[in-house]
Amino acid sequence: MTAPRVCVLRAPGTNCDLETARAFELAGGKADRIHLFRLLEDPSLLKAYQILCVPGGFSYGDDIGAGVIFSRQLRGQLNDAMKEFLNSDRLLLGICNGFQVILKAGLLMRRGFESDSQSPYEDKVTLTWNRSGRYTDRWVRLKVTSANSVFLKDIDELDVPIAHAEGRIAVSDDGVLEELRSNSQIALCYWNSDAARKAAETGDPTKIDILPEPVNPNGSLANIAGLSDTTGRVLGLMPHPERYLFATQHPQWTRLGLRGEGQGLQLFRNAVHYFTW
Repeated sequence: MTAPRVCVLRAPGTNCDLETARAFELAGGKADRIHLFRLLEDPSLLKAYQILCVPGGFSYGDDIGAGVIFSRQLRGQLNDAMKEFLNSDRLLLGICNGFQVILKAGLLMRRGFESDSQSPYEDKVTLTWNRSGRYTDRWVRLKVTSANSVFLKDIDELDVPIAHAEGRIAVSDDGVLEELRSNSQIALCYWNSDAARKAAETGDPTKIDILPEPVNPNGSLANIAGLSDTTGRVLGLMPHPERYLFATQHPQWTRLGLRGEGQGLQLFRNAVHYFTW
């Protein structure tokens, strides 16, 4: 079957587009790196793609907040094109700065895209400064906490690197968190053996106390590392799966005897297989 086409949408300050495009190509897709300005000139370009990915980096230098300027262009000038794209059974992925962008553009909180109506929780979920107040770069373990996401099919746990300063999920009130839980939108949580034990007691991995650093590197509410929309076709996550495509990229690959592909590649393969199965 024809390989699905992937638009890796970069902007001034994006710095993870090359490896993200490579990840999709290794997974069997055909990836193009498209500059935001080109899409602003001709939004119809998006019609040629089945998958859109906003990769990591520091778009516009994060000058007025991580992902804010980029998000306003998706939400403003490109709103109609984005709505048409997601109404056409296509996929959207935001990684790190890309997660910040699509969350602040309102693309994760809407109840699908069949109408112009927004979720009552639009703009009530955000990504803000790590609780430590500093940039953090390390490896973490994640637990998939929703069966809803196309990207996370057949994945239970995975190791993956993070690198961010504004990755802490915050909500306006407890009702917002309950809405995320009830809609199965909490897609990924930071995880370790202690978290697994506590989750066995509560029966819900998203209902354990906030884990300490370094397990939860940013102090995110409910240990959230990634969110999905209600359809499962939009995913945003702070960790970088595109940085773990090969086993030898893991910092303990020799000690653990790892060989072959890295765990991050499965996420990209799931996206590609959505259109080729």
